[in-house]
Amino acid sequence: MYANVIIDISHEKVDRAFQYRIPEALSGRIAVGVQVRVPFGAGDHERKGYVVEITDRAQWNTEQIKEIAGVVSGSVTGQSQLIQLAWWMKERYGSTMNQALKTVLPVKQKVRKKENRVLVCLLPDAQLREAVAEAARKKYRARERLLRAFLETPQIPYAIAVRQMNLTAATLKPLLENKTLAVEAHTVERSPVEALRKGGAEPSRLALNARQQAIADDFAARYDRGDRQTSLLYGVTGSGKTEVYMEMIDHVLKKGREAIVLIPEIALTYQTVLRFYKRFGDLVSVVNSRLSAGERYDQFERAYSGEVRVMIGPRSALFTPFSNLGLIVIDEEHEGAYKSELSPRYHAREVAEQRARMSDAALVLGSATPSLEAYSRALAGGSRLYRLTGRAKAGSHMAEVKVVDLREELRAGNKSIFSRELKAAMEQELADGRQIMLFLNRRGYSNFVSCRSCGQAVKCPHCDVTLTLHRNGRLVCHYCGYQTAAPKSCPSCGSPYIAGFGTGTQKIESMAREMFPSARILRMDLDTTSKKGGHEEILASFAEGEADILVGTQMIVKGHDFPNVTLVGILAADLSLYSSDFRCGERTFQLLTQAAGRAGRDEAPGRVIIQTYSPGHYAVECAARQDYETFYRKEMAYRQVLRYPPLCALLSVLVSSRDERVLDEAVSQLNRWTLKMPEAARIQLIGPAEAPIYKVNDIYRKILYMKQENYDILIRIKNRLEILSGQAEWFSHVMMQFDFA
Repeated sequence: MYANVIIDISHEKVDRAFQYRIPEALSGRIAVGVQVRVPFGAGDHERKGYVVEITDRAQWNTEQIKEIAGVVSGSVTGQSQLIQLAWWMKERYGSTMNQALKTVLPVKQKVRKKENRVLVCLLPDAQLREAVAEAARKKYRARERLLRAFLETPQIPYAIAVRQMNLTAATLKPLLENKTLAVEAHTVERSPVEALRKGGAEPSRLALNARQQAIADDFAARYDRGDRQTSLLYGVTGSGKTEVYMEMIDHVLKKGREAIVLIPEIALTYQTVLRFYKRFGDLVSVVNSRLSAGERYDQFERAYSGEVRVMIGPRSALFTPFSNLGLIVIDEEHEGAYKSELSPRYHAREVAEQRARMSDAALVLGSATPSLEAYSRALAGGSRLYRLTGRAKAGSHMAEVKVVDLREELRAGNKSIFSRELKAAMEQELADGRQIMLFLNRRGYSNFVSCRSCGQAVKCPHCDVTLTLHRNGRLVCHYCGYQTAAPKSCPSCGSPYIAGFGTGTQKIESMAREMFPSARILRMDLDTTSKKGGHEEILASFAEGEADILVGTQMIVKGHDFPNVTLVGILAADLSLYSSDFRCGERTFQLLTQAAGRAGRDEAPGRVIIQTYSPGHYAVECAARQDYETFYRKEMAYRQVLRYPPLCALLSVLVSSRDERVLDEAVSQLNRWTLKMPEAARIQLIGPAEAPIYKVNDIYRKILYMKQENYDILIRIKNRLEILSGQAEWFSHVMMQFDFA
């Protein structure tokens, strides 16, 4: 028998399966997904790899086929389904197999269990007192200190004995050898939900209203019939989608199966996990990028062993190694965070569909503002559409929304980022003891620093972007991380007339403190949440009423439920409206609608003030009315005219190089190859064009765009370009990324 193995080297030259003979001694241990050691290359250097296929057919001369050296020990067992999923992702999205494997197997190496060691005294009291006296006579000061401590307590943590009592291994060795003491080790579970246990979260279940119950019952009936059609749960903000998810999960768990719940932001983890933990207790766990390697390893091990049956987290939770997966839920499925920015540039919604097919599991998508892709598919009958049109909580109503034209504010002499109406509303809410959220989708103190004499903005030396001014006087590039002190004079012309322009969250916080000096203000953005637990600390403080105003970027407007928030101020709705992305209108509508949904979630009425320079744009108008249907029709008409997804498939080929000349030749060659393909007459080829940010971290980037209604045609073109570029030696100086929209 033979095994086809992907070698664990991230290089396109070896990004194919290599065949090895399975030795008789390993015949029972080799299976698809197992990690093995194999001799590789002319020098037979030992490498690690993954088995992707078992076969009885030799692809080469049997005498030339090498044998597998062994199975890798001390690594997480590769799940065959996840290995197959990685292969599917490689073929669909364009990446090396090892990039795909590192995506679906995020924890490959075993992490040693965390242990708490304690010293235990084995002597009865009388003998212990004799031992103390003997140590004192012999002037064994360290031994005497330790033994006297055991007169007070039967156990002493090993770390305390060594650090605080200044004991050495030499002091402890004779006491361990003569059985005076023993060391006991207790394995400590690294659990990210430990705080919930300590908090005494009691299992609870909210009663569903009639519409929620009808949806849950219909899902259960379909599930029991074996109907695994994808479902879209379209419900307005506050309509109780999470309660419906939990009812669906409960049904699946009773069938002996497991569930994965994807959320778009780490910031949502604490509130989401708390709600699920109250329902399912220790069956719930969480994974995200803020966990340590040991914590992530433990959670995947617990899932693999069946101890955890509901895993919650952002994108990477999709690859939890459940053996009997029955349901995947993607909450806020419209969010851009579900699209990977690294190769393979996969979308979690598409990969979740594939994993659900492989597992005979159901997939449920949920959103108050569904993506055009998900909603158009549901309308066409490709998925089951459920609707929740009203808020679940009795007495709660959608917030009143007012659009303020900032052009009129400027004409009236108000140059502040706070409109007169927003300022007055904030004064009223603070006087009434209510809470306020202020949303600006940009962190930092000022957007950029510019010279008033020559007009030059201070740019990053490594990227084609301006540096962002922060309150500490540092200029920061949010693409490559470059930092420098803010200059006193213009680097271009030497003029002293240089200053910050624009507004970021730090500046909003400062202005709010000046305007409302007695208000307690918190800021939540990437800077304030960079440390572990930063999200939970800020959100918990705000939820407990320790702050009156929460200023933040988009992470504060997604999925949070604060009953005392009655005013949401959206300070600059235009920031996302005129970006270079064809989805900018859709994303603006979604952000504004989600932000508006944070106000008035309890019985107290809520209001939302949207400040914009484009009050007549349909994305702003529809968001103000919470009118998804009208927005959908207008946005789809725009997409139809310009042949954009979901009406047409779009492939972008991002080519990058440190050498501009090499980059120019590469994109020209890709263009020529594409035009010679049989499918060339059936696609719309655009470019090559410079990427929206041409240079990032000293790497130059250009893009080719291809449009075609048939997704499979674009995949064929992608596959051929991969082969042709792999055959050209000089292409090794070029990076190429494929991205399907």
